[in-house]
Amino acid sequence: MARARSSSGDRPMAQRIDGRAMARAMLDETAQAVEQLKTQGVTPALAVVLVGSDPASEVYVGRKVAQCARAGIRSLEHRLPAETGQDELLALIDRLNADPAVHGVLIQLPLPRGIDASLVLDRVAPGKDVDGFHPVNVGRLSSGTGGLVPCTPLGIMKLLDSLIDDYRGLDVVVIGKSNIVGKPVAMLLLEREATVTVTHIETRNLPDVARKADVIVAAAGAPHLVRGYWVKEGAVVIDVGITRVTDHDGQTRIVGDCATHELEHARAVTPVPGGVGPMTIACLLANTVKAARDSLHG
Repeated sequence: MARARSSSGDRPMAQRIDGRAMARAMLDETAQAVEQLKTQGVTPALAVVLVGSDPASEVYVGRKVAQCARAGIRSLEHRLPAETGQDELLALIDRLNADPAVHGVLIQLPLPRGIDASLVLDRVAPGKDVDGFHPVNVGRLSSGTGGLVPCTPLGIMKLLDSLIDDYRGLDVVVIGKSNIVGKPVAMLLLEREATVTVTHIETRNLPDVARKADVIVAAAGAPHLVRGYWVKEGAVVIDVGITRVTDHDGQTRIVGDCATHELEHARAVTPVPGGVGPMTIACLLANTVKAARDSLHG
């Protein structure tokens, strides 16, 4: 695909990777898969558990429920008061695990103080863990033996697959070593035979490390961390960061981990918003369908 050129026509511009368009296409595929499962007597169902009334969580849950409806997935909302005890929450998860009509269980984070998030997430049955956070699914990912893959890393790979046919030997730098994004996306890239460097806050000379990369996955949660001089000509940049910042005039806007306006020399860049975010929800629904399909085989 030819790269666009700047208004002056003197140099190519980085392609913007349209996560919204790709997510819409994925949702259409998911809807078709749902219809196929219904012919076999199975309607995929996703149970979403929200404890408390965190405003951002309310928005995220609303989006997930709306997308479920679009794809034909049955959504089951369990909204619990902030004072819900840990034992009560675990009992609900046990009931959802035991219900054969529920195929996916999602615990919306953050949880209120006093609840051990690790304990709660580990209580979700691995086969219904559509977030891909359970130790069993983490182990399967690291060993390349299947399981449910975390949604954001899965979405990142689908974005990259739209540009890259062969990962073998590519230098990839992942900025951020979180269990949710950095580590799992590194595992997925290693499975494709890429050469992966995972960096973090203690990495020395990070700009020099990044400059050798054919692909950069920025997932540090640090606004505009990755500057233009960090990125070599023709690299692909996936910006996972999403942070609300307030400008000097008091206006609030959402920015990513990359100074995108400095990256026109890259081959392609994901925008923020509109890049990785939409793909995360699309992959959540795809995981729900996968879990429902797997339930047919016991």
